[in-house]
Amino acid sequence: MTAELVRGQNHPLSQARLEIRISAGTPIVAVAALGDENGRIHGVEWVAHPGAPTQPGLEVSRQAAADHRLAVDLDAVPEAVHRVSVLLALPVSGTGPVRFGAVAAPFVAVTGLDGGEVASYTITGLEAESAVVALELYRRQGAWKVRAVGQGYAGGLAELLTDQGLPQARQLADSINDAVAQGLARSVQAPPPRTADGNRSRQAAAPALGPDQGGTVPQPPPVPPVSPYSGQTPGGPGQPAPQQPSYPGAEPDPHAVTQPSAPTAGGPIDYSHPRRQNAAPPPPPPTAPPAAPGQPAQPVAGDATGWSMEERLYNQVWGMFEDLARTTAAYRSAVDFAESRMDKELEQVLSDPRSRIGGQGDAAREAVRARHAQLVAQAREALDRDLAQLAAEADVVEPALPPAYARWDNPAWHSYRVPMEIPMALRLGDLHLPEDDRIRIPMLVRLPLERGLWIDSGPAGSSDGSFTDSHAMSRLAMDTAVAHAGRLLAVYPAGEFTVHVIDPAGSGAQPLAPLVQAGVLAAPPALGAAGVADVLGRLTQRVDLVQMAVRGGAADSLPPGFDTSQQLLIVNDFPHGFDDRAVNQLRYLADEGPAFGVHLMMVADREESSGYGPLLDPLWRSLLRLTPVADDHLADPWVGHAWTYEPSLVPSGSKVLQQVLNQVAAARTKFT
Repeated sequence: MTAELVRGQNHPLSQARLEIRISAGTPIVAVAALGDENGRIHGVEWVAHPGAPTQPGLEVSRQAAADHRLAVDLDAVPEAVHRVSVLLALPVSGTGPVRFGAVAAPFVAVTGLDGGEVASYTITGLEAESAVVALELYRRQGAWKVRAVGQGYAGGLAELLTDQGLPQARQLADSINDAVAQGLARSVQAPPPRTADGNRSRQAAAPALGPDQGGTVPQPPPVPPVSPYSGQTPGGPGQPAPQQPSYPGAEPDPHAVTQPSAPTAGGPIDYSHPRRQNAAPPPPPPTAPPAAPGQPAQPVAGDATGWSMEERLYNQVWGMFEDLARTTAAYRSAVDFAESRMDKELEQVLSDPRSRIGGQGDAAREAVRARHAQLVAQAREALDRDLAQLAAEADVVEPALPPAYARWDNPAWHSYRVPMEIPMALRLGDLHLPEDDRIRIPMLVRLPLERGLWIDSGPAGSSDGSFTDSHAMSRLAMDTAVAHAGRLLAVYPAGEFTVHVIDPAGSGAQPLAPLVQAGVLAAPPALGAAGVADVLGRLTQRVDLVQMAVRGGAADSLPPGFDTSQQLLIVNDFPHGFDDRAVNQLRYLADEGPAFGVHLMMVADREESSGYGPLLDPLWRSLLRLTPVADDHLADPWVGHAWTYEPSLVPSGSKVLQQVLNQVAAARTKFT
């Protein structure tokens, strides 16, 4: 029976290998610290945290997340260790909550490897605290116990670690915060929550995401990321009035911000539709007969809840992402359990001298391995069953996707017409897991973009083991950028999206040809240092004007004829042609631009800009890193999977992009 602890209460532990499961409802940082008999932490090597996730007997999550699973092996901790403390803290970056009193009470459970709960504790009574010692496992007379602590600290991790006697408390707290910020950059957004009725209907929800672009998702960390990823907890810094979603009945997305499309007088801008309904969206229309008893339901495109087919497909895609993440996590957990059980049983067999040698010992070991194989086979059978259902669903969903969600080889593009409204989201590629790479989940990010994009042109090995040289990678990166820019132009109404290009050395002339020839750029690509300064200066001034107007409640004071469309700046070959002033302007656009209608797409190799030192680290972390080849650099903060990302590229020899851009250009001509 599970012991439900209150503050100060303890409970004996009968197992050495444990899991500590944490649920907080909002992204938090989980840390585990080793202490001596007085609870003192002797050094940074006694702390497991996102920057150093493993220590003797401990393993913690690598990034902030709403749910964590920490592994503890009490037999593996050093003899000098008498306490293992579980510490929780709110991330310091982003625009998330800054005190535990503003969020739901965190729940912590100690479980065995089989998932059975040993003890649980709900941390109540927190107010201004931003860090808390949740519980501690302590050694007393050779036996281990767990105690509910719940001691909070308003000064965050630094104050908490100082109180634990760590000499380098401030430095370690800073390194943990840096590691969390980097993790946000490679996160993909969490899926919308499933409904509790057990059917395939799914509710719309704001995405959540997170960043390190030097190693990585994700999205936003300057604003809470929205982790595929429009979500973990994404966002962008300093946003003005939040934009409400344009579909009725949906919850507002707290991370979506945009610049006004038309001036309004005084006060915050109201983006809500005047006839929006407040009722819940209707259930999806019945489109398929119920499945026979004992048979899986037949998949149907658009079977999630929503006010429109677009919204239902969006929710269904994220439901598929959730299903794949869950079933894969269950399979991996089952395999881990089978491995640990086999190790334990073999250890027991070998500990008995009578069964170490001879036929009896061989038979015992063979029985242990047979049980292990049986458990793994059962887990694989369940996984294969779920994957088959997901594959069937993907087969019917993919052809039904609208252009904004569809791959470039989807027939939907051949019937493309310039839209009258902005879609909910945009497809930037596909995601899959190694257990079955046949199932591709569209990577959808909410519009307008909440953080910039970084197309990494550095030489790298793809997920299939092949390598691409730097020249080929640069070309592939520009092709990827053009494909993304073309898709953005295609999904916005005529005249509501403008693209600028900085190509100082002219090295991207060939990949940029489709945009230039179609005449969809605001101006020819800017060349040389003078072109860099001119474009950055104009866009920086634009952000300043909109920022002052929105924050001052005087949106009607924008100059007459001011272009209120969303702006995208593509930067190729960075840092060629950039001086210190230009670099600072670029960082300003990356930080402040998304909140005021200016978005950044960098095509760059981080190593080539290493001469600037750590000055550019915040720039890379603020951008969502994408690769022109398949790469497993994206992570979700929900269950911690490393997802392989593949960009959405135009098929070789296809003219679909040029045809779409020509329609965009023609619609612009009529619009003007």
